[in-house]
Formats: sequence, C-alpha cells, structure tokens
Amino acid sequence: MAISVHTNQSALLALQNLNKTNDQLAGAQNRISTGLKISGPKDNASVWGIAQAQRADVGALGAVKMSLDRAQSIADVAMSAGETVSDLLLQMKEKVTAAMDPSLDTVARTALDSDYKALLRQIQQVVNDAEFDGANILDNSLGAGIRFLANADANSYVTLSAKNMNLGNTLISMTATSSITSATLATAISTQLGTSISRVNQALGDLGAQARQIETHNKFVTKLTDVLNSGIGNLVDADLAKESARLQALQVQQQLGAQALSIANAAPQIVLSLFKG
Repeated sequence: MAISVHTNQSALLALQNLNKTNDQLAGAQNRISTGLKISGPKDNASVWGIAQAQRADVGALGAVKMSLDRAQSIADVAMSAGETVSDLLLQMKEKVTAAMDPSLDTVARTALDSDYKALLRQIQQVVNDAEFDGANILDNSLGAGIRFLANADANSYVTLSAKNMNLGNTLISMTATSSITSATLATAISTQLGTSISRVNQALGDLGAQARQIETHNKFVTKLTDVLNSGIGNLVDADLAKESARLQALQVQQQLGAQALSIANAAPQIVLSLFKG
C-alpha cells in the first residue's frame, strides 16, 4: 500500500468499521430502552405489519370485552331482581292460600288482601329498579332484548333476551288491582299465581343459561387477548439478556475501533521521517 498524505485508506476503513459499530450500538441501546427488537417498519416491515394487525385485533377485543362485561352486569342485576320476584310470589302464595279459607272474617281477609297488594307493589318496584347502565330487561323497555359484541370484527353477537315481569303480562298475570277479598277471588288468583310462579322460574332459567353463555364467552375473549399479546411479543419483543451481552461486546468494539482509527490517522506522520536530513 502506497504511503500518501492525500489518501489514507487505513483510516477510511477504520472509520467505516467504527461507524458500523456505532450504528449497531445505537440499535442495541434502542432495543434495550424499548424492549422491542422491532419497534418500527424500518426494523422489519413485514413483521411490524403483522404485529400492527394483531395489535388492532387486541384493541378490538378490548371493546368486545367491555361489551360483554356490561352484558354480565345487566344479566346479574336482572337475575337478582328475578330471584326477588320469585321469592315475593312464594310469599303471595301463602297469603292467597290463607285467603281461600271460607271461615275467615272480614277483618282477617282485609288484612290478607292488604299484604297481598303490598307484595304486588313490591314486585313492580323490583322490576322497575332492575336497571344497569340504563338497561332493564325485565320491564319491557327493550323489546326482544339486547345484543352484545362477540368478536373483533363486530359481526357476531351474543343476546340477552328480555323477560317482561311487569304485572298483568305473560309471566305474571295478576294485575296491580287484583284482590283476594273473598274466597272465590282468592281461588281464581291462586290459579294465576301458580302459573306465574312456574313461568317466572322458567324465565329465570333462560336468563341463567344466557348469563352463563356470556360469562363463558367473556373468559374466552380474555384468553384470546392474552394469546394474541403473547404472539405479538414473540414477533417483536427483544431478548434483553442477549441484548445486554451484545451491548457489552459492541462497547468494546467501539473502543477498539476508535483506537484503530487513531493509529491509522497517525500513519501519514511517517512521511515526515523520510525527509529529515
């Protein structure tokens, strides 16, 4: 290799190697600081694109889980209110059966009728109050029921059916003005009450099955989200133990590169010794 003061190929080569080491060192530091081996499309466009698509699905599943959480809460409130209604109907059964006794005097029968009507009012109050986040599936305000998101594409749903537990309707046939002031009236109410108890319990069974389905699907969405997050991590997360070892090696290479560049830059000074007298 010719000795020249204009071109120092050794220095140029040492500088190229040092710059390469500096770039690698910067990359290692970025991976350590972010915890990601692929933090942008510049690192690996195809893998970054796949990871971004999966992140979009994870975000969508977050919305699905929020919808299912709301469904669970609405179902829990409705189930609690429905169970209370069922218990009140059982209490009414006792009052109605007692009122069927033809030997009762007017005072006793009036007292039983007052208790019966108080239970009717309480049933309607429970139904009216069975609301969560503005949704009540027991008071006939939502028609057939509510649909909730079931997948990230928002094209599949789970349904929570409405059950009309208002007085004087399909499930509870007794009206708010019904009375048991006579044995005859009590006998007629007893038949309606028996049917109502059966229908309310069946409706609660349907609600329980739907609530269980929603709960199961909610757990699945949670697991699916965890799996997707794990998959994203497999694609883009950095191995920090490996990066730590690489960082130390690159720091040594950087120091050696700087030393080599210093030596190469000093080489042209040899020319001066050739011209000493």
